Amino acid sequence: MTLNVMILGAGFGGLELASLLSERLPGEVDVTLVDQNDGFVFGFSKLEVLFGRRSTDEVRIPYRSIRKRGVEFRRERVLQVDPVNRRVVTDASTYDPDVLVVALGADYDPGATPGFVDGGFEYYSVVGAERLRDELAAFDGGRVMLAVLSIPFKCPPAPYEGILLLHDRLVARGIRGSSELHLVTPQPSPIPVSPQTSAALERAMAERGITFTPHRRVYGIDPDTRVAHFTDHDEPYDLFIGIPTHKVPDVLVEAGLTEDGWVAVDRRTLETRHPGVYAIGDCAETGIPKAGTFAESAAHVVADGIVRRIRGTGEQSRGGTGLCYVEFGGGEVGRVEVDFRSEGGPTAPLLGPSPAYAMEKAEFGAVRRARWFA
Repeated sequence: MTLNVMILGAGFGGLELASLLSERLPGEVDVTLVDQNDGFVFGFSKLEVLFGRRSTDEVRIPYRSIRKRGVEFRRERVLQVDPVNRRVVTDASTYDPDVLVVALGADYDPGATPGFVDGGFEYYSVVGAERLRDELAAFDGGRVMLAVLSIPFKCPPAPYEGILLLHDRLVARGIRGSSELHLVTPQPSPIPVSPQTSAALERAMAERGITFTPHRRVYGIDPDTRVAHFTDHDEPYDLFIGIPTHKVPDVLVEAGLTEDGWVAVDRRTLETRHPGVYAIGDCAETGIPKAGTFAESAAHVVADGIVRRIRGTGEQSRGGTGLCYVEFGGGEVGRVEVDFRSEGGPTAPLLGPSPAYAMEKAEFGAVRRARWFA
């Protein structure tokens, strides 16, 4: 008798878990993979859209391309999750799986920052990247503020990649001399887990004349007067770009799965307090930053648990590992291999930046596209 596994969300974690179960338990599991979207977009591809390297159609991978034994993709919207009875209601059907894995990611809450909806821009969504791309085409110089509006947020390097690539764009247009760039974050450094990467990013910003302000937060903006509000002063801007506040999807709050804003899990197994119900990726609180490769690592933890459930034996992945490529501008990319579970504490050495890692980053995406969708 096959085990029915339902995965809610087809991002890094959901796609990797579906692939692992198909490979490791052929004929022993039936996987239903659900997502409300029609295709997948790598997070780093939004920078390509933002700066006109590729179109949205070029970076979107349709879910209809999924061809995995024992895996069925369904484009449906999750309306209700009952973790006690492992029941899921979507806009098309009701499901009662043997194992439920929640991988719905994190939603954005732009309304959490006063004025941001009316007067700010973001590039964490494809629509936001397209909108900011068009705004930058019309921008003729001035004061640009890029602010991390709250923590946690997805892809910790992305704000710094954005400001460094924006510098390159303004240089290419001949308006960098008439522009000021300022990055603000509540964090103490760009990548707290990696002092080496943080130092390299701070050095790169300083070399380009980009002002960097850590330990500070923008609490709101006034679109009419174009000022950003800090606790003790206001600061003018001509273009405001924010990394929007993140939140767990409402359907998971309504399901009673959250504690302190995120889905609570056993950090060793990633199982919630409800047997047979797991959470992976950005929606879960694991003590690890929110990024696709960490969700991918988490998928291995859950896959191991499902294998043991079926076969009664097997290894247990530690999870907590991830590979991150950081754009430094000028065609150079850094490589950071992170391990939050290493015996001596988290490690995250930086290699590069260099053009060679730009090629490796492209290969990283190509390998996953082939693995998840072939």
